[in-house]
Amino acid sequence: MIPATEGLLRLREGNRRFLAGTGRADMLANEARRKELTRGQNPFAIVLGCSDARVPAEIIFDQGLGDLFVVRVAGNIVAPSLVGSVEFAAERFGTKLVVVLGHTGCGAILATLEELTGSTQTHSPNLMSIVDRVRPAVEGLFQGDLPPDEGAIEHLAVRANIRASVDQLRHGSRILERLIAEGGLRVVGAEYSLETGEVDFFEGV
Repeated sequence: MIPATEGLLRLREGNRRFLAGTGRADMLANEARRKELTRGQNPFAIVLGCSDARVPAEIIFDQGLGDLFVVRVAGNIVAPSLVGSVEFAAERFGTKLVVVLGHTGCGAILATLEELTGSTQTHSPNLMSIVDRVRPAVEGLFQGDLPPDEGAIEHLAVRANIRASVDQLRHGSRILERLIAEGGLRVVGAEYSLETGEVDFFEGV
């Protein structure tokens, strides 16, 4: 299995190809590759990302079929079923790298900020279940002096939420804790910029 450091390098190189418009993912999704994957999969990275339609991990990292085990949920939050998905891939396939991928302009973050500032009416119970998981990471930003503008608050909130999800994966699962301690598993956090297309790996790298 590919070590976490090599997996990170592959993702960084893929994002550079995406930015340069020289992607090769189409070549990795051909008929031969599809047939090869009927015998099993061997993803080199697990990505817990946001459901936002503008942030498809395979495209922004320029990867093909079978390369990434992607779990997507609004706000890249960590809930039991999502932890189970990460555990499954890490244990079953021996994947060594987990990336929590957030992004600028995240609707779940904006909804949480609106809820905290009282600038919106109460959301549906289902949406609130997402907001309630984001809230603990974000509400601390409202203690003390706030940044001077909403954009700065949003930026801090996105990163705080990513860090919180990384921490939950590192310390909220006995399986993942064991794989981190004994199996070379690495959990890192990254932010995708809708404006530039660049992925910034900033947590645990």
